[in-house]
Amino acid sequence: MADQLKNPKKQFQLNPNWAQLRQQLNSNGFQKQLSNPSETENPNSILGKRKSRSSDDSGDATPNPLIPTSSDSSVTDVIGMDCEMVGVSSVGNRSALGRVTLVNLWGNVIYDEYVRPVERVVDFRTKISGIRPQHLKKAKDFRVVQKEVAELIKGRILVGHALRNDFKALLLGHQKQDIRDTSEYKHFLREGRSRALRNLATEVLGVEIQNGEHCPIEDARAAMMLYLKHRKEWEKSIKDFARLKEKQKKRKPKKKRGV
Repeated sequence: MADQLKNPKKQFQLNPNWAQLRQQLNSNGFQKQLSNPSETENPNSILGKRKSRSSDDSGDATPNPLIPTSSDSSVTDVIGMDCEMVGVSSVGNRSALGRVTLVNLWGNVIYDEYVRPVERVVDFRTKISGIRPQHLKKAKDFRVVQKEVAELIKGRILVGHALRNDFKALLLGHQKQDIRDTSEYKHFLREGRSRALRNLATEVLGVEIQNGEHCPIEDARAAMMLYLKHRKEWEKSIKDFARLKEKQKKRKPKKKRGV
């Protein structure tokens, strides 16, 4: 007992077997294995290997409806359009076409061009339009773009928001029965007044757009998605209105009685 008190280290000396095991573990990189436990898991265990969960698998994230679900980039019977304007005239307070984008039924881009206006650009309106001087250096002339857009939309249903502004900038018209304007559709009005595309996208589609510089691709897709959500009812109302007008035309005017 006295010997043990005089030499306490001798009492707690490691068993030679444990010392040998510790040396083997250190030589085999045990610390490295601990830092990567997936390498030391037993593939034959009852629980098996746990699958790592990515942040996208949380189940809370909802898909963005503005991202096309098809790679089809064909020119469909329904086309969405959006334009961005720049300022011309001496003080830049008159709008001219600076960019025009067309998307198909699936939201895929079928036409997207910057436009060089006929008049000199005074205000690029970059904070809203996203257009910068370098974009117009190699842009197509207005007349070329006007002709190409006219050919693409001819005879097709055209979807957009406040399309009258786009038609004015393009100096184009379109058949009234083929226009689907989300700023005028009855279900998108509030107290008979049109609402901003940004607000409709947030409320109806659950997405935020136009936070800063506008993207005509995003805006055209938003208008298309709004249309598709109400497409069946929208098209039915147009057909019903056309039938009503046709019936009114066929009605014979009443003969006036002689005095």
